[in-house]
Order: sequence, then C-alpha cells, then structure tokens
Amino acid sequence: MKVLVSDSISPKGVEILKKAGLHVDVKTGLKPEELKAIIGEYSGLVIRSATKVTAEIIEAAHSLKVVGRAGSGLDNVDKAAATKKGIVVMNTPGGNTITTAEHTLAMIFSVARLIPQATASMKSEKWEKKKFMGVELFNKTLGIVGLGAIGSQLAKRALGLEMNVIAFDPFLNDERAKSLGIEKVSLDDLFLKADFITVHTPLTAETKGVINAKTIATMKDGVRIINCARGGIINEKDLYDALVSGKVAGAALDVLEKEPPVDFSLCKLDNVVCTPHLGASTTEAQENVAIAVSEQIVDYLMRGTIRNAVNFPSIPHEQVALLSPYLKLAEQMGGFASQVFDQEVKEMEIEYRGEAASINSAPVTMAAIKGFLAPILEETVNFVNAPLIAKERGIEIKETKSDDSGDYQTMLCIKLKGKKENSLCGTVFAGKDPRIIRLDSFQVEIIPEGTMLFMYNNDRPGLIGSIGTFLGEQKINIARMHFGREAQGGRAMSVVSVDTPLNASQMESLSKLPNILFAKQVNL
Repeated sequence: MKVLVSDSISPKGVEILKKAGLHVDVKTGLKPEELKAIIGEYSGLVIRSATKVTAEIIEAAHSLKVVGRAGSGLDNVDKAAATKKGIVVMNTPGGNTITTAEHTLAMIFSVARLIPQATASMKSEKWEKKKFMGVELFNKTLGIVGLGAIGSQLAKRALGLEMNVIAFDPFLNDERAKSLGIEKVSLDDLFLKADFITVHTPLTAETKGVINAKTIATMKDGVRIINCARGGIINEKDLYDALVSGKVAGAALDVLEKEPPVDFSLCKLDNVVCTPHLGASTTEAQENVAIAVSEQIVDYLMRGTIRNAVNFPSIPHEQVALLSPYLKLAEQMGGFASQVFDQEVKEMEIEYRGEAASINSAPVTMAAIKGFLAPILEETVNFVNAPLIAKERGIEIKETKSDDSGDYQTMLCIKLKGKKENSLCGTVFAGKDPRIIRLDSFQVEIIPEGTMLFMYNNDRPGLIGSIGTFLGEQKINIARMHFGREAQGGRAMSVVSVDTPLNASQMESLSKLPNILFAKQVNL
C-alpha cells in the first residue's frame, strides 16, 4: 500500500511508515489540482494544516482508506465527505498541548512587557526606554476561555506566577475547578473581571466571533487579549478598533482568520504582538505528532486497528452494519443535547432499551459522549478519548439496559443530570434512519441533522405562521418543521430545520417574536 505525505512532517514519522513496509511518497506544496490528479493511487494520506482535503479531493481518492493529521485541528478536512466514503480521519490530540500552552504564556509575557517592540527598537539602533512601559503579571487576573488540555496547562503555569486565574468552560464543574485551584465563572463575568483574556476553544458556530465589539465593551479598560487557538474566534475588525481607541491595551495573536493574511493592518499596530501560527512549532511537538500519526496510520493499514479517529470508533468489521445507525443516532443525540440543554452536567446516563439492549454498547456510548462534547471541543475529542475527557471534566458516565422500549422496537435515551435533569430519546426506523422521539416531556419526531432552530414557545394560534413569515423575509428556506406540546394552550416546543444558518442578529430577532420563550440554533 502507498501513503502520501503532502505536508512537511518530522523524518522520524516517515521512517516509521517505511519500516512498516508501506511505500511512502513525500510531495509537499501540491496545488489542489495536482493532489486531485494523484490521490487515487494512495491508501493513506498524512497532512498538517496546509493540505486542504476537500470533497472534490475525496471524490477522486478511489483507494484512500485513512487521512491522518499530524496535529489536532481538522478544519482543513471535509469530515462529512470522508465519512460518507468510509475514509477514517485521524488526528493526534495532545501532541501539541505543552508547546501551545508555553507559547501562549510567552505571548502573555510579550504583550505585558512589549518585548518584541523593544527588540525591534534596539535593532534599529534606538534607546527608547521610556516608550516601552509594561505591566506585571503578579496578582493580575487571567481569564481562560476553554479549560481543555491546553487551557489547563496554561492555568497551572499562570498560578505558578501568582496570577489569579478564572475560567469559563461549559463542561467545567465546581469540583474540577477547585482541584485546579481556579475560579469557575460565567463568560460574561470573565470578560468583566479579567486583566488578560486568552481563548482556548476550537472554532465552532458557538465560538465564532465570541470576542466582538459588544463583548469588548464589557471588558476592563486596558484589557489585553491573547489568541493562540483559532482565527475567527475574535472579530478582527472589532479588535482593531478597540486597540486603536485604547479600550484594549494590547493583543497577542498567533492565529488569524485568513492565513497568511492579505491585510496586515492589525498586525502592524504598535500594541499588537503577532506570530505566524507558531503554537505547535517546537522540535519536540512536531516529532511527537509525526510519530503518533505515523504509528496510527500503520496500525490501521497493516492491522485494521483504529486509534484517535474523529469519525469512526474501533469496532469489529462484522458489527459495522448493525452498529452504524446506532452510532450515528447516539452522536447526533449527544450533540443535540449539548447545544439545547443549558446546565452544568455531573452525570450522563445512556439507556439502551428493547433491541438496543443486546448490541455492543461500548462504542455507542463513546459516540454519545463524543457528540455531547464535540460542539465545544470539536478538534480535541474523538471516539477514543471522549470518555477520558468526560472524566476529566467531572462527568460521570453510566449505562443501563432494559428489554422494555414501549411502543418502539428499539430505543436509546440520554439523561443529563446536574442541578436539574434533562433527557432525550431516539430510535432507528427501518434499521437505518435515526430519529429523536422525545425531549424531556415532549413527544416529537425529529430528524437529527443539519441546522435546526430549537424553540420553546407558548401554544398559541398563529405561531407557526409567524415563524414561517419571519424566515421567509430573511430568505431562509425551511426544510422540515417538528412540534410538540405539554398540553393545549401550555408550553410547546418547535424545531425547524433550515437550509441556511441564521446569523446572530437574525437569531436575536427570532427570539423576540410573540410567544417565543427561548430560541437557539443547533448544528449537527
């Protein structure tokens, strides 16, 4: 079998592939049409961030079995197209953790003490001592948005500098925060209290533009903002304006919305420190991820063992046909629950009822956990590490089984327990079509896919018409509509599948329609 390495990786990784008996071609810098022309002859593809594995490339990949990313981010891979074609997509979560946390800390020091600017001044043969007045980190409040692996490592280092560390993470519970020695806060409170704000989340619909003109206005005057995660989490125009006005004293950016940037205006500001996406650029990190992805590719191509796959669990070949519909249902239900039920979760219980009670439940439970965590931790959670991440977040996982599935042959239920309890149940129609059939006390029939508008509303005449009229005015096409109610004239629930996602302004307007009590956009 042949493996193509289309981005630069450590030679140690290439050597592992060759020693396993695989034919390896290293061809970096390929243009999309060049990659498309040759991809059909390869069983494996090893990439970093430069290669774009689009649906068009995947369509041409007649022999491709696996794509391996030497790193965690997979926004350059069309995972849906790969999954549809049965191509396993792997990454190496954790390989860049320490180096990215260290780079973030270096950026915090740099923006606090203006080290790059002072260095540039000295190299220009100037002595501008009074120009570069900095601030101490001691006793300052560091706000960390996203307390995953990288955020946790950064917190430990910041505490060592005697900073006050506060954090927001929707999956962070009080016990976990206490064990790390940090204060858990809401996102609004973090923006309000922090002297330094650093983001450590993937780029998702929930996190895109989370730092913008509106949220910056709530921050302290003179706040400093750091992004070593993903471009797009910060609205760059709004940040530029805040830096020019002085509302934001400084920014340190390792990532940008477009890389390399076309417009360098933000980077050229005197109070901005920039690096060209160097968070993972250490010798140790690049060797770690190259070795890891190469070993994973070998395991899969030579032995059929799947590790760190983001779109397939490790299941015996003979069980694939039976389990695939349940895996899809569980993952979609988990993702739906994560985005709809807003609470601190301490326990997640997966119930298998009827025919589902007799299946191999372990990979299905993993799929449910992965789906639940993915909306926030998309790039770092997969079928293998999902249970461990849940444990680290203080979420207890339970499984129960019962022969009783009520009116259905088979049923899968997820219960989320914290300060309150939420639940949803689903089934598989005709052995292949997943459906959500219950949300808390509401009986429904929802196809869990695509973009959906989830709403609680009063059961009043004309509501459906007002929603349809609003979406029509916004040029948003409705694909499907699902409804349920607790009692006539009481509280009801509406789920509307749409062809085009709504922007923040449209969602705000939707939530203000008469009799709408709550509205949220769900992406599966």
